[in-house]
Formats: sequence, structure tokens, C-alpha cells
Amino acid sequence: MVSRWARHPRCVALARAELRKVLDGWGLAVVADDALLVLSELLTNAVRHARVSRGREIETRYSRDPQGVRIEVHDAGQNWPQPRMPDVYGGRGLTVVAELAAGWGTEMRDGGIGKAVWAVVAVPGGGEA
Repeated sequence: MVSRWARHPRCVALARAELRKVLDGWGLAVVADDALLVLSELLTNAVRHARVSRGREIETRYSRDPQGVRIEVHDAGQNWPQPRMPDVYGGRGLTVVAELAAGWGTEMRDGGIGKAVWAVVAVPGGGEA
């Protein structure tokens, strides 16, 4: 599933509601809490840090994975996410993603403009989704 969002903080709640419906439809409600938090962190990072021209949208993609669900957030920004030491202003997002996801990473976006940040949230116990 692919959706596009304006670079605005309210898109995070809308995307979370969408992902919850997708997970329920796939029978993956068991990973919903972790998956929704991972999505929130990745999408919030894109909203806060992807300095792109007005009208450029952030894209979310959700797909089934043999382990559970793959969550991707695409943006046209050139700055790649880097884990950092938490402080009073933030810096915990990628640490949270790393703790909750079976794996995460970054890759170039199709067309070479921007990036995709992805994470796979696995079904507990290592069973197949």
C-alpha cells in the first residue's frame, strides 16, 4: 500500500490510522503497537527534517514481509538519518526504531532524488507472518 502525505505533523496520526487498518486486514494486529510506533518515529523524522520544496510529498509504503510488516517512509530530502545521542530536544527516534524492528535501514529513492527509510517489524516469537 502506498500513500502520500503533505509535510505536516498531522499526517502522522492519519498514517497511523491507515496502518492500523492495513495490519488488521492482514491479520497482523499482534504487531500493531510496535509497527505504529516505528511508523510514528520514521514519519516524524521526515516531517521534521526533510527540507524539500513546498508541494513535495512524503510517501509511506507498507508491505507484507515473511517476518511481519515492512514500513517505508520516502522523502525527497538529501539528509540521511543518523542515530544521535538523545537530549532534551529529541534524538530517541532511531534508537526506538532499532529496538522495535527486526531490521531497519536507508536506501536511495527510485529516480535518485531523496531517500527511503525502512524498518521490518516482526511477529513475536520469530514465527512467519
